[in-house]
Amino acid sequence: MQAGLLRWVAACLLALPVLAQAQATAAAAAAPGTQKTMLIMGDSLSAGYGMSAAQSWVGLLEQRLQREAPDWRVVNGSISGETTAGGASRIVQAVVRERPAVVVIALGANDGLRGLPLADARRNLARMIGASQHVGAQVLLVGMRMPPNLGTDYTAGFEANYRLLAETFDVPLLPFLLEPIATDRVNFQDDNLHPTVEAQAKILDHVWPALQPLLRARR
Repeated sequence: MQAGLLRWVAACLLALPVLAQAQATAAAAAAPGTQKTMLIMGDSLSAGYGMSAAQSWVGLLEQRLQREAPDWRVVNGSISGETTAGGASRIVQAVVRERPAVVVIALGANDGLRGLPLADARRNLARMIGASQHVGAQVLLVGMRMPPNLGTDYTAGFEANYRLLAETFDVPLLPFLLEPIATDRVNFQDDNLHPTVEAQAKILDHVWPALQPLLRARR
């Protein structure tokens, strides 16, 4: 574990009483429900940029759960343009409000496109994982990959960030959200960044096997 991540973990431990108090307050105020919640924290790739929410892979996931696991509901907390810093700033409020059983963290693409220092992205994602685990949620970390225009060291380090975090926090990792569609231009909209409506089912089929063990664990 790198020194910067160690320092973050220590700071997070000191902040846990504040999160625990907020969690207890929310739990006392909320009525018990029968559905379990899956919270998706992503960017435009998960928010359904250029299409209706129901057409996105997250929307298709919600439809699949309605058919195959109706005791689950999906809360899509994804925002177009979101960064790991934005996700880190929202995570505590989101997990306290939703009390998720599973949190899917699919952020980092916008950080990479802007050349954010790798240590900053790592700390932000660590905060999100730590906050999710503290409220008892299982976490699926979803990685991204960057083109080599920022240099091979940055590209390799960007990908390694996700592996390090998955190992540190003992969470499953889906290394690359766009793995099944990335090499075919036809799968992308005119901006060559955002997948088409037709590609969303392929993305869901890629994510689904990584989600299934987490769903079974919470039954």
